[in-house]
Parts: sequence; C-alpha cells; structure tokens
Amino acid sequence: MAVQPEVKNKTLLETALGLADDTFTRITAGISAGEFRRMLRGEAPGKPNPRLKPHTEAFLLHIKPTYYHESVTRFTHTFRLGLLSTYLFFVETITGLFLMIWYAPSPDRAYTDMTRLLSNVPFGQFMRDLHRLGAEMMIVVVVAHMVRTYLTGSYKPPRQFTWFTGVLLLVMTLFLSFSGYLLPWDQLAFWAVTIGTSMADAVPPQIVGATVNLLARGAPDISANGLLRFYLLHVFFLPLLLILFFFVHYYKVVHFGISLPAQEEEVGQDTASKVPADRRVYYLPDVLLDETMFLIGFTALMIVLTVFFFQAPLESIANPQSTPLHTVAPWYFYWLQGLLKIANKMVAGVILPGVLLGLLAGIPYLDPNPSRRGKDRRVAIISGIIAGVVMIIWSWMGTPYYAVRAAPATEIVQELIPEEGAGLVRELGYARLPNGIYDTTKEMLPEATLADYEKTNPGFVELLHEFKSLTAEFDKEDKDFNEPQSILTISQEQPHLKRIQWTITWKDAKGKDGKFTRSFFIHEDSMYWEQYGLRDFSYLSKPEKAK
Repeated sequence: MAVQPEVKNKTLLETALGLADDTFTRITAGISAGEFRRMLRGEAPGKPNPRLKPHTEAFLLHIKPTYYHESVTRFTHTFRLGLLSTYLFFVETITGLFLMIWYAPSPDRAYTDMTRLLSNVPFGQFMRDLHRLGAEMMIVVVVAHMVRTYLTGSYKPPRQFTWFTGVLLLVMTLFLSFSGYLLPWDQLAFWAVTIGTSMADAVPPQIVGATVNLLARGAPDISANGLLRFYLLHVFFLPLLLILFFFVHYYKVVHFGISLPAQEEEVGQDTASKVPADRRVYYLPDVLLDETMFLIGFTALMIVLTVFFFQAPLESIANPQSTPLHTVAPWYFYWLQGLLKIANKMVAGVILPGVLLGLLAGIPYLDPNPSRRGKDRRVAIISGIIAGVVMIIWSWMGTPYYAVRAAPATEIVQELIPEEGAGLVRELGYARLPNGIYDTTKEMLPEATLADYEKTNPGFVELLHEFKSLTAEFDKEDKDFNEPQSILTISQEQPHLKRIQWTITWKDAKGKDGKFTRSFFIHEDSMYWEQYGLRDFSYLSKPEKAK
C-alpha cells in the first residue's frame, strides 16, 4: 500500500500532536489549539477571522452574536442583569432536579421528605437553601432588569415586543416561585398559598371565580390534589412556558441588538445592529471571558451567602385547623396583601392587579416620546419613581406592622416566640434556657446571678429585657393594657423536656383584671433543634418526633 509523502515524513510525535490539534478543533467547532493560545494571549484574530466559525458550527454559540458594540459591553450599561437572570434559572433547574430526587408531592410524604432532606441527605440543606436563595435572587434580578430597561428607555421602537415578552417572563418568574412555595407543606407555605388562591374566588362572574379557585386548589381546600397541581406547575408547566418565551425574548434581543446609551444615538434612531468595525468587541474571547468571570464571582457569592448567612425557613407541618398569627404572603406579593387590607378581593385581588399588569405591558405604547435621553423623559422617569415608591408603601402595608394587631399580650409572646420565623427563644436553644421563675416587673434576677448570666448567657438576659420592654411599650400605647405584670416560667416538665410558660396580667380601662397564659414544650433531642439552631422546631415537640 502506498504511503502519502506528508504522512511518511512525519514523526510519531508530530502525528500525535496533529491528531490532538484536530480533535481540539473539532471540540471547539473551528478553533485550533494555536488560535486558542493566541486568544488567551490577547492577540488579534487573523483574516478571515477563525473565531467566527464556532458561531455557525457550535450548538450553543450559534445563538450568540459574533460581536457587540463596545458601548454595551460596559458593565455599568446593563449590569449583566439579563445574563444573570438566565443563569439563575439554570441554577434553579440544577438544584431543583436534585431536590426532586428526595421529594414526593403528597401531604403524607412532603413534610417528612423535607426534614429527611435536611437531616439525612448529604448537602441536602445546602441544595435547598441554594435553591430558595436562587429563586429570591431571580425575582430581584428580573425586576432590576426591567427597571434598568425602563430607565434607559430601551422599550422604545423597535423593541416594544421585546418589552412585552419581558413582562410575561416577569409574571412567570413570580408564579414559578409562588408555585414552589407550597411544596415544603409547612404552616408558612400552606396558609400563604391558601390566602393567595382565595383571591381567584373574586374573579367575576361568581361561577368563573369558583371554578378557577377549584382548579387551582383541586378541592374546596388545599389538600393532596392542590399540592400535586402546584408541584406539576412548578417543575413542568411553568418552566416549559418560561423557556419558550425566554427564547422568543432572546431572539428579539439578538435581532435588534442591545440598545446603545441614549447619548450615542440621534433622537428617534436605533443603530444598535449597525456596529462599525472599529467599535466591535468580539464574543470570542473578550465577552465570553468577561461573562465567565462574572458568573464565577457571582456563584462564589451565592455559595458564601448560602453557607454562612441564608437559611430557607421550614415551619411546623401544615395544619388546616390552625391559622398562624400574622400569616403573610411571600415578600414579592406583600404589595398585594397590602391592597387587600384596604379594599375587597374583587378590587385589590383582580381589578387593580389586572390594570397594573396592563399598564406595565403597554408602557411602550403609552410613551410616544421618541427620545431615550433622561432630560427628555422627565415625566416617564418621575412616573416610574412614583410607581416604585407606591409599590414599596403597599408592600409595607402588607406586613404585620400595618393595620393588623392582636391583643397586647398575644403580640408580646408572638414577638419573642413567633408562630412563623425564629425569635429570641429559638435562637437561644434548649441549653440556654435556665429553669426558674422570672418576674420582669420586679428585679428579674439577683444582682450576682444577673452578672453571671451576662457573662455566660447574655442571650437569656436579652430575652428578659426584651420581655420587659415590650410589656412597657404596650402599657404606654394601649389604654386597655394597664399595670401589666409579665412572668416567664421555665420548668423541667420531664427529663429532656422543658415547659416555657408566659403569664401576663393587666387591668383594662375600666379596672377589670385580664390574664394571658401560653405554654410551649421543647425537647432537648428534637431533630430540628439539634440541626438548625431551634429555628424550625414544632411547637409541641415530643420525644418520639426526634427519632
């Protein structure tokens, strides 16, 4: 068999290097090893530019522009918010797939699976916390992305439909997070979703509202059918819908280009897709390297926040017979809960949100001003700022601090050991709650003992002072809460089981006596207590629950 001269003259090493270079070029869809080294050294590409070939050959890069205008690559122009929202959806997908392995959408299994995930699955708590943090960040980033687009006037022609798809993606992001809110099947999630779905009842006519509510819950009250429906919405229907509209949105962004800073264009013109040769920044390697380093840094930040600062809450198991005090919606729906405090469900839950959504989607058509420059858009910018302030006020109204208040004694105990969330008692833990009777209206502890506690157990002293100050605060504010006496009793009910009893007495405006007593039982070996610093224990933890 004849041997080709060029093969006959090559050494074994040269042949191996040639095969390696050919393999590398195939993997990179057109970038040779030598060209890759020149890219890393920051050298300019040759002519014709070999770095453009992956954009036609590679599966992923073919949807990316080959080059950008140098003005839009500056971090302060877009803050990479569009990229970041896409990346967070990717993070949610990966962490969500991990959580799906250990979860069954059934009321009999859901809460048990969550506790098992947190206590027995390697990196289970980390993955759940990362998933929850990613969901919250995704909402913040998508909202910030739309605010940036609005303030720079980037919704103006020819990007009206791009803005509309962005509004749809915002709505899907909100409901994607809300649909996952129920899955832990704890009190916080159950009652927040119950209140949220009840607004569907207000949709006119009555038969339509009742039908929508029934379809959402799967029954008159949320139960197994409702949990399964929310699970399917969260892991299947909404993600597919979001992916579909994401690609439509992204196609429009690539088609029209990222809008340039307004001062670089004539009023009414759009030159983002016409990039002069001397102002091009090629995706390979410059933009790719910038985006990669940015995402690496952001991933590191998420990991640090998850490990050291953020913990996804898990309250006691859902109980349809007991409504927690001050039940609140997810923070991104506080504004809606605030509206419900000042208007009926029809107005606050259906009409007004519908009008607001319509106004948001119609912004490109409500603002005919052709200029994107800030000095020419004072009305639009001031209107946007006012709308943002109003949303913040409505959100504050949605918290328990506005127009919702129980009896003073109930509020005092709720502040110290809330039905949802942490509170000073949970943060202390079993070992730092010493047995005894502590009357905060007198000397709480002997002076010598108090000094010892301030050295060895300052948290407990803080608890007593907070108990005393809250009692005094309500004494000043409420005319039916006079001469209060507050006593905290901690006793050893059984081995390894303590009773925490709050007793508050007072006189009302007519001089009649009032008394409030509430007890909590806390077990030393409670699984929640041991693993999560007492933030997630059941209020009536029994020894057998810790097994």
